[in-house]
Amino acid sequence: MSQVVVITGASGGVGRATARAFAERGAKIALIARGEKGLEAAAGEVEAAGGTALALPADVADADQVEAAATRTEEKLGPIDVWVNGAFSSVFAPVSEVEAKEFRRVTEVSYLGVVHGTQSALARMRPRERGTIVQVGSALAYRGIPLQASYCAAKHAVQGFTESLRCELLHDNSGVNVTMVQLPGLNTPQFDWLLSRLRKPARPVAPVYQPELAARAILYAAAHPRRREYWVGGSTVATMLGDKFAPGLLDHYLARTGFKSQQDDRVPSDAKANLWRPADEDRDFGAHGAFDDSAHPRSSQFWASRHHGLLALTALAGAVAVKALRR
Repeated sequence: MSQVVVITGASGGVGRATARAFAERGAKIALIARGEKGLEAAAGEVEAAGGTALALPADVADADQVEAAATRTEEKLGPIDVWVNGAFSSVFAPVSEVEAKEFRRVTEVSYLGVVHGTQSALARMRPRERGTIVQVGSALAYRGIPLQASYCAAKHAVQGFTESLRCELLHDNSGVNVTMVQLPGLNTPQFDWLLSRLRKPARPVAPVYQPELAARAILYAAAHPRRREYWVGGSTVATMLGDKFAPGLLDHYLARTGFKSQQDDRVPSDAKANLWRPADEDRDFGAHGAFDDSAHPRSSQFWASRHHGLLALTALAGAVAVKALRR
């Protein structure tokens, strides 16, 4: 029987790539996002890849909309097996230049959107004692960086929320699983459509990876959800462990390098910011961003995470991070 999968943030970037990956396995997929053109194109790709698509326009910041989408999914596709929380938004700017309403909106989408999706999934999975929830996280769930305070704070919140939920499910001996996939900088449209007040166009911190790598990690996590989290991309380990191996040094390193490393000289995009309205409402952006020339399709970090080699790789990455920070 085909899996029933819900993906939030499914119209672009990682969500879009993940939808294609599940579709190639014949899944029935509910695609949740705000942008109609992006959703329409994503649904077409799912059907072309061999899956079944159900496009559900919804804003994950609204719990009632998420719940209605979950109900519609089970009415049309059947019981939900996997729920992937991938929707987010952010603002590229120093803290002093982000408005209070913008912090609130990022929190509502990027943190509370995960809470809303998780609660709707749990309401259906727990009575059946089966199902998997995959939280799409980030290295920035462990370590904040300059110019992304709203996003870093939301990912930290998702991390804490997921840890609490995992403990509760273990206490209840529940058949429902929750896991988290921590991602590095990715080549997605977010760097063209997130609200930015930077002097130059925003870019991911190198090394950059393709969204299909993230999609493979999410599929693997959904199939092997007993692991509490999976790490994708070598930079995530150094980010997580910088303070552990060299307390305080990472702050100074990021203060020195974090502004320049998140901006480049490419021609600015004409995409509208997606914080309040979807950027792909009238135009499809797909899964990839502007960094195909430099994005990596594979990651030794993800291999190590799957094959229990994380501890050794972590120690090596920590040592490398300390050496780099002390230069």
